[in-house]
Amino acid sequence: MNLSLTEEQELIAGTARELLESRAATAGARAMDGDPAGHSTALWKEMVDLGWTGLAFPEEHGGVGGDFLDVCLLFEQLGYAQVPSPLAASVACCGMPVARFGTAGQKRRWLGAISGGEIVTAAPLPWDHPGDGPVASRDGDGFVLSGTATFVPYAASAEHILVVVRLDGEPHAFWVDASSVSLKPLGTVGVDRPCHVELQKVHVPAEAALGADAAGAIARFGAAAVCAEMVGAAQRVLDMTVAYATEREQFGRPVGSFQAVQHHCANMAIDVLGSRFIAYEAIWLLSVDRDATQEVSMAKAWVSEAYERVCALGHQVHGAIGFTQEHDLHLFSRHAMAAALAFGDGDLHYDTLADELNIP
Repeated sequence: MNLSLTEEQELIAGTARELLESRAATAGARAMDGDPAGHSTALWKEMVDLGWTGLAFPEEHGGVGGDFLDVCLLFEQLGYAQVPSPLAASVACCGMPVARFGTAGQKRRWLGAISGGEIVTAAPLPWDHPGDGPVASRDGDGFVLSGTATFVPYAASAEHILVVVRLDGEPHAFWVDASSVSLKPLGTVGVDRPCHVELQKVHVPAEAALGADAAGAIARFGAAAVCAEMVGAAQRVLDMTVAYATEREQFGRPVGSFQAVQHHCANMAIDVLGSRFIAYEAIWLLSVDRDATQEVSMAKAWVSEAYERVCALGHQVHGAIGFTQEHDLHLFSRHAMAAALAFGDGDLHYDTLADELNIP
């Protein structure tokens, strides 16, 4: 496995960083604070025009012909710039499961729509209490869905929602029209405007079902996408902290010249580099369609905790200024708390690994 980026991938990442840095003032987390949609519709149109929404999908379905690793480079840059976007929810959580497990008709329908800019989102089973999620029952040629899907990102912006429910005791994924559900907006530390989605005996046709394999893929691709986002954000916190340590003076010298501060920055760099390696190993395995259950769990557990450590050390170096509303560091700390919980926290994934490895 070679985790070095190709020339084309370097161009993707560089172009994305340049665009997002130029749009951060109007589309970043600070600018979107209080916005009902939680993301910039103008920037979303730019992403669609640039082909970001179809980067991971085949050309015959309206995509660009890249793979999951390519689009994760975009997620990383979104994290670096702290620009909230439904790109990961649409492409990773919804598009990739359809690309891998959908029928030919479902691929034509949904991959083309996502590539064309339709905003969709996914509602996996709650990771902490999976038995409490929505349920489905058969009804003639279709299904009836009931219950509440919790913490669904960008639900108010989505035209369709890929909901994971329990059917005969097993998780299955179904497409649901957003107009047929009730939304309960939530106030959280995250920036993805989550809602509880209430399904009140929603009838869906048989062709809306993706099956059990897709239900598991939503969580795997979603967790990997969040890892890429956290890697980019952790890199930005490291860059901000090193710059601050170089500029801030105390006792007539830059604080970065003090050994304790250097140790903090070195530990941050180790966590960022380790996070990048473990995240992209899992992402690469998913890209080449290999089983990555263990690798995704290892990555999600490690990167979540490493990102929080990086933010904590960043605050140590910045001191009080990092906690103020005027400084951007607190935006990353909030993001770290929210991202660590998305698709399961470290404890859940360590338990998953223990089960996979038969460790009592």
